[in-house]
Amino acid sequence: MAKVGIFFGTDTGNTRRVAKDMATLLGSGLAAKPVNIRNAEVADLLRYEVLILGAPTYGEGELPGLATGNATESWAEFLPKLASHDFTGKTIAIYGLGNQKSYPNDFVSAMFYLYDSFKQRGAAIIGECGTEGYNFKVSKAIVDGLFVGLALDQENQKELTGPRVDAWLKTLQAAWA
Repeated sequence: MAKVGIFFGTDTGNTRRVAKDMATLLGSGLAAKPVNIRNAEVADLLRYEVLILGAPTYGEGELPGLATGNATESWAEFLPKLASHDFTGKTIAIYGLGNQKSYPNDFVSAMFYLYDSFKQRGAAIIGECGTEGYNFKVSKAIVDGLFVGLALDQENQKELTGPRVDAWLKTLQAAWA
């Protein structure tokens, strides 16, 4: 079994594409095939020592889900299923997609909900990133001056996604080696 599980929520496919790129960069010996969270159970996540979790931010800092107009269930419906589960001993890295120009007051805020849910269940969260190089006003995903994971803007900084993902994965591999 691969060591790293990659799970994502998406409606438009942007978060899935990033997940697939990450899996390719990590290689099939290390990373499992990415799974849309709508097709996963909590037990699927618990099978891995290390998880990479991705979510876009909708509307005013919301997780993707039926209430935000997604065609199918996503993170908003999945996170409540975690209530009775323990993620102690699991290492989790989070990435989020957002639009810093159209939503400068909630840029990648959905990452915070993943961070908070898994941290409350004992997971070790790694992969925080600096806020430099972005132009936004507010984000719930900033804790102690850093994003809780990798912030990506496919609308306004698509050309930076590849280099940011590559550098982030290298820091993660050093942390989980």
